[in-house]
Amino acid sequence: MWSLLRLSAISLSVLMIAGCSDPKIDTSSMPASVVSVEKVRNSLPTYKRDEFDQGLIIIATSTSFSGIDILNPHRMNAAEIAETANAQMHGLTGDQVIQRADQILRERRAREREQAIRTLKRLEEKRAKATSDQQQLARFTIDSARYYMGSSPYGAPEPVIDLEVTNGTDQAISELLLRGVVTSPDHSVPWVDETFYYVVPGGMEPGETLEWSLAPNRFGPWGNAQIPSDAELTVTLQGLKDLDEQPLWDSPELTEHELARLERLQKEYGGIAFSRLE
Repeated sequence: MWSLLRLSAISLSVLMIAGCSDPKIDTSSMPASVVSVEKVRNSLPTYKRDEFDQGLIIIATSTSFSGIDILNPHRMNAAEIAETANAQMHGLTGDQVIQRADQILRERRAREREQAIRTLKRLEEKRAKATSDQQQLARFTIDSARYYMGSSPYGAPEPVIDLEVTNGTDQAISELLLRGVVTSPDHSVPWVDETFYYVVPGGMEPGETLEWSLAPNRFGPWGNAQIPSDAELTVTLQGLKDLDEQPLWDSPELTEHELARLERLQKEYGGIAFSRLE
């Protein structure tokens, strides 16, 4: 008799425990999903329901924003996203939905952080390379530059550019890209502002200084007869090529957009070590 009563008590306890278990989301069908989500939501304390609602949204959208799918040229359609989200939510209690959403957010923020740090490192390296290349180019100097109108062998006026340059780099040079600007004090707009190439006959060895008299096209801006005799020429080096005609030290500067992005990332992540990303 006591055994029977004890067995009945145990069975009743099991039923009571089963009846008191937290409801779970059932995504086996659309009607089941609607009913079970509402039941799970109502089982939560009022202060948790907004967090539960946000959790459902985070879980439902987490698939389409995952790093793998972003890199996949075939993006998941709405039905596939919904199916995957249902699979993630099926069998979860309200508290488990909140916990799962919190985990997804932490993982997403971690991915965003890693990507931001990688971008910061890339921009820093790009800027450093551009600065280094500019320093290398600066070793090739324009020692003097003069513009004037001379005479061609046939007596016609002909523009002349006299240059003296020094190759202070450790590379032999075959070609120069130069920018020439001709100005005068009484003229607000430059008379000439053009880039031009000059191929060095026989190349130019490291440490060598050479003088050239160049004859630009007299039918172009350089041959403008209105340019006064006291006009000044400023020549700046834009680029160099080696003996194989390959550009030297031509890494591009950061764009305005890249500079702004770099500044933002430095403020947020500037103190972080990058060794673990290498």
